[in-house]
Amino acid sequence: MISRRTLLRGAGVGALVVAVPVPALAAGELVPNVFVRLDDAGRITATVPRPDTGQGVRTVVALLVAEELAVEADDVALEQAPGDTERFGPQGVANSTSVRQLFTPIRTASATARCLLVTAAAQRWRVPVAECTARDGAVHHPRRGRAPYRSLVHAAAALDPATVPVELTPQDRWRLLGRTRGGRVDARAITTGQTRYGIDSRPPGGLVAVVARPPWLGAVPDTIDDTAARAMPGVVDVLTLTAPAEGQGGVAVIARSTHQALRARDALRITWRGGTPTADSRAWLADLKAALPAQSPVDGLQRVFEMPLLAHAPMEPMNATAHVRPDGLTVWAPTQDPGSLRTQLARQLGVPATSVRVETTASGGAFGRRIEPDPVLEAVACSRRAGAPVQVLWTRVDDMRNDSYRPMSVHRLSAEIGPDGLPVRRAHEVVTWPLTVLPIFSNPALIKASGDHFPYAVPGEVTVAVRPAPLRTGFWRSVYAGQFVYAEENFLSEIGRRAGLDQVALRRSLLPAGSRLHRVLDTVADRARWTRPPAPGTARGVACLEEYGSAIAVIAVAEPSSRRVLRVHAAVDVGVALHPSGVRAQVEGCVVDALSTVLGAQITVREGQVAESTFGDYRWARIGQVPDIDVTIVPSTAPLGGLGELAYPPAAAAIAAAIGGDTPVTGMPFGTGVG
Repeated sequence: MISRRTLLRGAGVGALVVAVPVPALAAGELVPNVFVRLDDAGRITATVPRPDTGQGVRTVVALLVAEELAVEADDVALEQAPGDTERFGPQGVANSTSVRQLFTPIRTASATARCLLVTAAAQRWRVPVAECTARDGAVHHPRRGRAPYRSLVHAAAALDPATVPVELTPQDRWRLLGRTRGGRVDARAITTGQTRYGIDSRPPGGLVAVVARPPWLGAVPDTIDDTAARAMPGVVDVLTLTAPAEGQGGVAVIARSTHQALRARDALRITWRGGTPTADSRAWLADLKAALPAQSPVDGLQRVFEMPLLAHAPMEPMNATAHVRPDGLTVWAPTQDPGSLRTQLARQLGVPATSVRVETTASGGAFGRRIEPDPVLEAVACSRRAGAPVQVLWTRVDDMRNDSYRPMSVHRLSAEIGPDGLPVRRAHEVVTWPLTVLPIFSNPALIKASGDHFPYAVPGEVTVAVRPAPLRTGFWRSVYAGQFVYAEENFLSEIGRRAGLDQVALRRSLLPAGSRLHRVLDTVADRARWTRPPAPGTARGVACLEEYGSAIAVIAVAEPSSRRVLRVHAAVDVGVALHPSGVRAQVEGCVVDALSTVLGAQITVREGQVAESTFGDYRWARIGQVPDIDVTIVPSTAPLGGLGELAYPPAAAAIAAAIGGDTPVTGMPFGTGVG
């Protein structure tokens, strides 16, 4: 039973605190809380407080509401919450926390509505509440019959929730949560073009802006000749954007159509000054390597791993639409954190937060990039100048060359090897850059906490040295863990290979017996038929990770001679798998990211500019390169865990080990120079 205090404050993993108001009836609606409402026509509407960037939050919210209200997920209409942390609590999508933090509040909100409806029916029939049950959109009684929810809305709205005990549906009675049937609730809308993404936002009377961006890192406009651009059809204005208040800086062209804006941008004549026109990522890598201590604290086997810059490259390039009015501001954006964005905009404009509305659109991928506000700041500056709604569009080239990249890093791993071939002492020395988008991530201890998840019983130390970042860096799927785990797992694989040890047995011997990692490792080994010898010409790689409250083990099978990955097996323990097909989809997405970055995707800088510009040279995996992916969900009694970033680090490590075969892995991409 939910206590009065829990009901009124909400409950969940982390700091999500949401007030649940007294039920109200507005225009024939039961509105027991900010998440759920029912109307007297029988419609159930759920408000999704966090953005869905492809990870399936909307589907899970629909399942949670439907489970507690005893209806089907298709019976629940979904509305996306605007940015408002006072009403909805924290709204950021990061660190694989969304579902974990929404699980209890959404269930509680929905169960509150159900219990109010059941109580209203019991009072109408003058029977005990315990004799009434909710199912199929109605309250049932063995003698009194059936009362549809719509017929109970008015009576339920008149009840005081303090007098109505609220009980959550126990897990052993779940009909929807944890079941294998059913995909995303919005799959049809996505695949038929009905879903509206940020790039689809075009309010009436709206204009379009594109930005001429610096030709090398850190440059600012010196002289601007916009005569030809202003004379072109459809051009409304040209303005200089100043970083960081107005995004990354540059010269914006505002026009009546995308085509007109792009043509006018090409007609600008700009000279640039400042910045680093000779910057070269090969020199940056050399600087990181030179910062390693002269000597490792551990004598023995040693290997240096080099990690590249990576771009986010979501399918939907950066964009945002803003309308600055005398009475306030409205923003339409595929942001990862509408609540914080609203607060920032209100502070920057010097207006109350109540006059700022952030509408969260669907997002064509995010991976950490859309936590940043720069496209929105550009749109706000353009709208304020134009006096109309303005959508700022980034081209693919803009997106690729003006990202906040995953930092480069160098890792030196050393291990003292015992007579049985097992490591007995280790050292992991890291030199990397901070995340410039969040200054706190210049702290070596925080970088270590983000990256170091070595689970094996080998004593040692991990040290992190931080060098100044020469360009924008930001959150990228799994942040620093993707680099740390890649180096650690491939180094362990090399130790095992040199000693002739079985890679699964090696890891089992170093993991606590009965641990979650032990279980997922055993499961994935069974799925991959590990005890059978690999087929001729193939090799296998293994890696594990426990993080975000979840555990995963991955085995990859590849042909080293062709660098073709044949199969990837993953076994994952996420505690309660609320939406199994969503779990599999998240793992599959991470595997594709891992495959891409191991096989060749990286960002390089030459003569001050990012060299890569599109997917033509930023070598993301094509569909024909994607292997068979087998995902097993391991039953677990552990609390609900996170998933969005979990599979990337071990999948990358296992794929690299399989492609390498007998060749030691020394960096990412495999067999390609970094930088």
